[in-house]
Amino acid sequence: MSNGAKELKSWLKAIVFAIVIAFIVRSFIFSSYTVEGQSMEPTLFEDEKMIVNKLDFINSFDRGDIVIIKGLQEGIFYVKRLIGLPGDTIEMKADMLYVNGQEVNEEYVFERKELAHTKGNLFTGNFGPITVSDNQYFVMGDNRLRSTDSRNGLGLIDEDRIVGTSAFIFYPIDEFRVLK
Repeated sequence: MSNGAKELKSWLKAIVFAIVIAFIVRSFIFSSYTVEGQSMEPTLFEDEKMIVNKLDFINSFDRGDIVIIKGLQEGIFYVKRLIGLPGDTIEMKADMLYVNGQEVNEEYVFERKELAHTKGNLFTGNFGPITVSDNQYFVMGDNRLRSTDSRNGLGLIDEDRIVGTSAFIFYPIDEFRVLK
């Protein structure tokens, strides 16, 4: 075999190896998603691109995580905030979230909630109590007035529909930030 053929074979091996590694990383470890809609404003905005950690199922999910959810239709995904874990009881009274009877301070909705209150409106609206079943989660968007979520259309989310947690925004570059 000539040196040129050996070098071509070596390059082909490296390219195939890189493609396999990229496929494994994209399929099982990290993936990118584009934010669509206004349901997570002001935390996330339309057309921002984020990296999603798909390995969080190993450590389980935490209340407050921003998660990507597979829709029931092929190719549809939602980005929402995890509010209730399996076994939790969720209730909203006078714009205050209660989880298992304990008041929860939702700093990520503070500005929007205050704006709604200055206009004499509730930001979220009262609901519950709702008990989250085993292997399911309760999710809401941060922009409660413009969010389809567990309250009004998505219902409780089965664990196997959660793709992973949002790690950081990488585009637009000047908006790069780590999410939590």
